Amino acid sequence: MKARHKRIALILGGLVILGAIAALVLNAFQSNLVFFFSPTQVAAGEAPTGKNFRIGGMVKPGSVQREADGVTIRFVVTDTDKDMSVAYKGILPDLFKEGKGVVAQGKLGADGLFTASEVLAKHDENYMPPEAAKAVSDAHRRAAENKTDKATQSVQK
Repeated sequence: MKARHKRIALILGGLVILGAIAALVLNAFQSNLVFFFSPTQVAAGEAPTGKNFRIGGMVKPGSVQREADGVTIRFVVTDTDKDMSVAYKGILPDLFKEGKGVVAQGKLGADGLFTASEVLAKHDENYMPPEAAKAVSDAHRRAAENKTDKATQSVQK
């Protein structure tokens, strides 16, 4: 083999190895990528079924139910517009309370139940994850627009 052919083979071999490394890194990134959805977005069908994602909002007061096994908890996450039932098996964070902000990561089942693998609670009185705060404010804005539209329609009649 000539020196020129050896260099070309070496360059091609390096490119193949670099391509394989890039493919592995992108695959790892894709499998660890987790998106955030509000209950309204999930109800609209924007969330993937059977894939991991995060849902956030407020824990609906009066919705927390503990199963007989003592480890499984069911609760409802709301963005004040739509509600989403969540089931979690594990120990909840100390700051988890009804009426407080929460973000849960898990999968949405075909039955519409969100099965959480991880539950995160806010850490102080003023904190809410930015995504959850935006979802709640968007829901409040939509509710206000709906009330305005209904009032306008009733005045026009």
